[in-house]
Amino acid sequence: MLKVVRKYLLASSLSLAVGTAFAGEQAFNQAQFDRLNANGKPNVVYFHATWCPTCKVQQPIVDRLAARPEMKDVTIFVADYDKEVALKRALKVTQQSTFVVFKGGHEVARSSGQTREQDIKDTFAKAL
Repeated sequence: MLKVVRKYLLASSLSLAVGTAFAGEQAFNQAQFDRLNANGKPNVVYFHATWCPTCKVQQPIVDRLAARPEMKDVTIFVADYDKEVALKRALKVTQQSTFVVFKGGHEVARSSGQTREQDIKDTFAKAL
C-alpha cells in the first residue's frame, strides 16, 4: 500500500511540475515564441547577460514578478544577450537588460535598464 501511495505522489508531483513548466520564466525558444505570438498569448522577452550588473539586479525582481498569480498566463523568455544575435536584430534590441512585451501577437511595451520593481511590474502589466 505504501508503494502505491509513493507512486501516486510521485506521479502527481511530476504532473504538477510539467503543468507549471510553461508558466513563468524559461530559456528563449523561437518556435514557442512564434507559437505564442501566433495565438495572441502574452509573453515577455528579457534580454539578459550574465556579466551585466543591471541584469543581476533585475533577475530577483523578475523571479518575484513571474511567481505572482496575475502573471500565471504570461511566459517570460530569458534570451541570452550574447547568443541571440538574430533575435536582437529582429526585435531591434541594442542593449542587455531589455524587456520586450508582447500581447495579441504584437509588441506593446519595451524598456531597458529598469531596476525598480514597480517600473518592471508596470512594464510587465502591459502584457495582461
